[in-house]
Amino acid sequence: MEQAASVNADPAQRSDSNGRCSKWRNWTGFWLLGLCNNFAYVVMLSAAHDILKKQASANTTSPTPSPLTVDVQAGNSSNSSSPYDCNPVSTAAVLLADILPTLLIKLAAPCVIHKLPYGFRVLFCALMAATSFLLVSFSSAMWMSILGVIFASISAGLGELSFLSLTVYFSRDVLGAWGSGTGGAGVAGAFLYSGLTQVGLSPQVTLQIMLVVPFALLISYFFLLAPPPTLPQWREKQYAAVVSEERQQLMDDSEEEEQGESTPGNRSSGPLTPKEKLHVIRGLMRFVFPLGLVYFAEYFINQGLMELLYFPNVFLSHAEQYRWYQTLYQVGVLVSRSSLCCIKIRKLWALSLLQVVNALLLLLAVRFHFLPNPWTVFAIILYEGLLGGAAYVNTFYFISKESEDRHREFAMAAASVGDSLGIALAGLAAFPVHRYFCSL
Repeated sequence: MEQAASVNADPAQRSDSNGRCSKWRNWTGFWLLGLCNNFAYVVMLSAAHDILKKQASANTTSPTPSPLTVDVQAGNSSNSSSPYDCNPVSTAAVLLADILPTLLIKLAAPCVIHKLPYGFRVLFCALMAATSFLLVSFSSAMWMSILGVIFASISAGLGELSFLSLTVYFSRDVLGAWGSGTGGAGVAGAFLYSGLTQVGLSPQVTLQIMLVVPFALLISYFFLLAPPPTLPQWREKQYAAVVSEERQQLMDDSEEEEQGESTPGNRSSGPLTPKEKLHVIRGLMRFVFPLGLVYFAEYFINQGLMELLYFPNVFLSHAEQYRWYQTLYQVGVLVSRSSLCCIKIRKLWALSLLQVVNALLLLLAVRFHFLPNPWTVFAIILYEGLLGGAAYVNTFYFISKESEDRHREFAMAAASVGDSLGIALAGLAAFPVHRYFCSL
């Protein structure tokens, strides 16, 4: 009898074991998706100074096109008469090329993206990321470099809104994995680019090595995730309220009560109407505005002020200082985006105001040179990354938590426009700042 009881218990044990395995596969899969999706975007921003330096050098020294090679040890100035060692073009040019396609995708795609199954989206994102690395590494003119950056932006933008929408098919803890992975992309991308160029590899070779990342994206999505049967992998979405695993379990446990109060037909009656989408967007404003302000302030720092925070009398060249600023910023982002399991911050406006204070402090530091050394800037940049990462992951956590089942997939995609809009405005604001300081 004991043996029979043991045999009868095996299916339940196996089911529990499979559930735990699927949970870890999904958590790991979303972490890697976040890492791979944002990797090319981060690398292009880290390489922005080198891209512009290389093109400026090619334009002034030789008419013959050459690969993306930069003497990372040299501290040669593009504008030696300026104390800011300015490039002829602000790194905000690379930022705008990196963010405007993403912004356009995020503005338009939430209304039509449901017609494209997730499998095709992922394949397209991987192709765009690989193409971006190849174009920038072999660029012989500025337009090729910028085109490569645009492809990276398309990949990151479509990937972000797709994977954020994808989280609603899984338990909510994968949202923390996604946020942590995107933070990991910042550290891995910036650190690997800085580290490999620091030890002597050219930016061209460094970018070619990173071609492994788009392939890792495909492996993570198609082979690591354990998707539910309702996921529209290769077919157009069948309209029904998307319910996460954990909420579905609660619904199953109280099935009789649910039948008395509502029916599946009441929860879903086809795709969202334009009126419903407008209602959802209005409700998202309390999340989108603080997120956009945080990202406006931090990217105004990253692409408008970082290249002007130059300390000539240290062992790091200007290009090296810029790359390590980017790296430390991404370390802060990783830490705070991985903190969702420990702390949740509902007061998003507080994060916005603190980031604006950061931007004003560094703007004054660029003008009046009162910061004594780059190590002080390193600390401020690290803190800036902590604020930005916390704003991102908490915004999408509370959107996921507070949205209705029927609205959640659209809400997650639509809200992703907040950070991109702030970044695009920061890029536009950085141009007159760059022009002003480089004319001093």
